[in-house]
Amino acid sequence: MTAPDATSPAGTDTPTVSWRDSLAVYLQPRVLIVLFLGFSSGLPLALSGSTLLVWMRESGVDLGTIGLFALVGTPYTLKFLWAPLVDALHVPLFTRAFGRRRGWLVFSQLLLIVAILLLALTDPARSPFYVALGALLVATASSTQDIVVDAFRVESLPESEQAAGMASYVAAYRIGMLVSTAGALFIVSGFEGTGIPRTSSWMWGYVVMAAMVLIGTITALAATEPEQSARAEAVTKAETAFARVLHAAIGAFSEFLSRKDALAALAFVVLFKFTDAFSGTMTAPFVIDLGFSRNDYAAIVKGVGLAATLIGGFAGGFVARRYSLSASLWIGGVVQALANLSFSWLAFIGTSQWALAFAITAENFTSAIGTVIFVAYLSALCQNPLHTATQYALLTALAAVGRTYLSSVAGYVAKATGWPLFFVICVLVAIPSLMLLSWLQKRGHFEALGPVRV
Repeated sequence: MTAPDATSPAGTDTPTVSWRDSLAVYLQPRVLIVLFLGFSSGLPLALSGSTLLVWMRESGVDLGTIGLFALVGTPYTLKFLWAPLVDALHVPLFTRAFGRRRGWLVFSQLLLIVAILLLALTDPARSPFYVALGALLVATASSTQDIVVDAFRVESLPESEQAAGMASYVAAYRIGMLVSTAGALFIVSGFEGTGIPRTSSWMWGYVVMAAMVLIGTITALAATEPEQSARAEAVTKAETAFARVLHAAIGAFSEFLSRKDALAALAFVVLFKFTDAFSGTMTAPFVIDLGFSRNDYAAIVKGVGLAATLIGGFAGGFVARRYSLSASLWIGGVVQALANLSFSWLAFIGTSQWALAFAITAENFTSAIGTVIFVAYLSALCQNPLHTATQYALLTALAAVGRTYLSSVAGYVAKATGWPLFFVICVLVAIPSLMLLSWLQKRGHFEALGPVRV
């Protein structure tokens, strides 16, 4: 394999980036805008997922019905199908008032608020069907918001701020998820503590969550329309709505596939985070099998893991700013794979809370580094503002293939090999992605993306 080039992005000298410079970039107005939009994107995910399932179980809904609610997350997987509409269509009044991207941002957030309020008015004990319908509306509005936020982030941030923006986005996204899981449950308990009936407490808990979406709406109103989006709008202004949608859908695919080594790049997108997905699928069963309690899992895996993820995200931003894109991908790909060995070590150590904390910290910290660098790469692949939303939604859908489908056999592998060897295999499954990285580097793939200094 080719050794990572840690000195230049495209054959040129790279100035050294100090820690002070790396920290200062997070205070840039555009990066702060992306941070708050990240919170708005992370907030609704659990409201149609884990938090909703707690509400349903407390309402006495049977486990079979609850299990079917996993299908509510389908819009997050299929969002690339309507991403061309977001790229091409104008939202009446909103586009004229706020611009192409900001108009869709405000519109999708208002839809999200309405969807959460409708879900708040349902009763899982009496009408699971209406709960499912409300949750599906929340997931659809939320995934639409994600489409717009991704396009806005890619188009609004200059190359020097892309990685910092992504690190801020990841951190705020996780905080948003924490607010809508643990935060929402504390709020519901607080309402119950004042004597409000449980059903009403859940309703008001969701109303509070709906109000918190306004953080993203205020952010969208305070932001400015990306210059790239404004130029793209001017180019397509004379076209009909149907023509714009057709060009966005066809152009997004044809433009990408016409690039040199496009299929290899798509395979790399599928495989880069596969090592994380393969091990992550079995983390919870592994922890329970070792003899850790449910409280240990909640406090260490979720608590310590969240802190490690946030710190790792900002560390990934520093790596991506300091080194070239190809070198950063090498660093992220190698460390996220090797971190799986900490679980092999834990399997020999046994039930030790300190050992579990170390393993979870190593895994979450390195995974976040890899994620920030990987998303910087995905952003670099989306270079045409006419269909940024469509291309990015498609790439993230491909990236989910490893998590959703390829990792589905992880349980059988763990059963056949035992835990210590299983996590060694998790390291080895990273080799195909690193081989592709080496091949793409030799073929000049990263130089073809331009001076990607993130």
